Amino acid sequence: MAALQYSPERGYPYRTCFDYLEAGDSLDVFLDEFPSVSREQAIAVLEVAREAVVRSPFKEIAIVGVAESDLGRVPGKTAAQLAAEASKAALEDAGLTKDEVDGVFTFGLEWMPSLFLAEYLNLRPRYSDSTFLGGSTPVAFVEHAAAAITTGLCQVALIAYGSTQASDRSRKLGGRAMEPWFPAMQFEAPFGLLLPIGAYAMAATRHMHLYGTTSERLAEIAVATRKWAALNPKAMKREPITIADVLASPMISSPLHLLDCCLVTDGGGAVVVTTKERAKDLRRRLVTVLGAAEGHTHQIISQMPDLCRTGAVETGARAFAMAGLRPEDIDVAEIYDSFTITVLLSLEDLGFCEKGEGGAFIQGQRTAPGGPFPMNTSGGGLSYCHPGVFGIFLIIEAVHQLRGEAEERQVSGAEVALVHGTGGVFSSHGTLILGRG
Repeated sequence: MAALQYSPERGYPYRTCFDYLEAGDSLDVFLDEFPSVSREQAIAVLEVAREAVVRSPFKEIAIVGVAESDLGRVPGKTAAQLAAEASKAALEDAGLTKDEVDGVFTFGLEWMPSLFLAEYLNLRPRYSDSTFLGGSTPVAFVEHAAAAITTGLCQVALIAYGSTQASDRSRKLGGRAMEPWFPAMQFEAPFGLLLPIGAYAMAATRHMHLYGTTSERLAEIAVATRKWAALNPKAMKREPITIADVLASPMISSPLHLLDCCLVTDGGGAVVVTTKERAKDLRRRLVTVLGAAEGHTHQIISQMPDLCRTGAVETGARAFAMAGLRPEDIDVAEIYDSFTITVLLSLEDLGFCEKGEGGAFIQGQRTAPGGPFPMNTSGGGLSYCHPGVFGIFLIIEAVHQLRGEAEERQVSGAEVALVHGTGGVFSSHGTLILGRG
C-alpha cells in the first residue's frame, strides 16, 4: 500500500506514523518496520506525526453506514421515498435504529427539506442542515456532520438524498427549475449558453487551447469508467465502449460528446456518521474521516476566476493537510464525473499531476481496473448512476472499498481513499480523505 512506503523525498506518511504512536510498543514497532532509521530519527518523525494528526478536529469521527435506494428509472416513487429507502438501509448497515438519529442533513426535497425528511421518517433531530451546494453537497455534509458531532450538537448524523430526475424528465432540484431572475438566466442564457454542459464545454475548450488536451484524452476517462461499471451489477451502463465510440457519439456541446456526459437517473443514497467510540459496538468496520474541506469560488460560469483552475486547489490542499497525507498516499479516488472534463481538472487541482498534464496522467487507461490509479470504481456518474447530485454515491463507493466489500471491483489493499465532489458549474467543491478504521 502506498501509505506504508518510504522515500527520502517524501519521508514517512504522518497518518501511518500515528498508527505506530497508538500501539503500546510503538517505537520498537516503528524501528522494526524501518530498520534504517535511528532511534533519535524515529522519535523526531513520530513527534511530527503526532502534531500533524492531533490537529485534525475530526480524528474521532467515523462513517458507519452507507446505502443506495433503487436506482435507474423508478416510476411511482417520490424523491422522499428514495431518500427514505436509502436511509433505512444505511441505518441497518450501521446497526442503528432511526430513533438514535439526532442530526439530519438533506437537500432537494421540496420546501424546508430537513423538516420534510425528518417528518417523513418520524425523526426528532436536535440538529439539522439543508445547505445546498450542488453536486458537492453530500461531501460537504460529512464535514458539517463531523463538526456538529465534535462540538456535541448531535451524536448520530443521517445524510440522505433522493431524486426522480429521470422519471420527471427534468433538471429540477428541490422542485424548481431556474427562475428568470437567476443571474445565469439573465446574463448567460440569453447568449445561447446551454447549461450546465455549455459551461463545462467552455472549460474543456480553454484547457485544449492552453495545454493541447484532446477529445481522445477526455474519452479515456469515459472508457475507463465504463470498465469499472462492467464490474458493478448496479450500474446502469455496463456494455464496453471504446475511445472511437465516445468520439462517434453525438456532439452535445463542443467539444463534449454524449459519452462525455453523466447519466440522468432516479435514485437515493444515505450515509450515517457518528463517533468512533459509538462505532465500537456497531456491526461494520468503521471508516474514519481523516481530512475534510469545502469551498466555493463563484456561482455562474462567467464569474469563474479561471476556467482551468477550480476550487479543488484549495479544498484538496486543506483536506490533505488535515489528514497529514499527500496525493501519493491515496489508494483509491472517487472524483465527481458530471463530465469527463470535470475529472481531468479535478485530478490536476487536487495535486495528482501538474496543471495541463491531466491528459497524459490518464492516458493508457491508467484509471481503469488493473491500472495504477484506481478511480471511480463504481462506474461513476458516467456509467453507474447520476440522480441529479452524485456526491453521496462517491462516499458510498469509497466506504465499500475501504471496508473491502466491493466484490469484483475491489481495489486490493485499499486503506486510504479520496472523495471529491463538484457542484454547480465548477462552483463548489468538497474533498474528503477517508481511512480504513
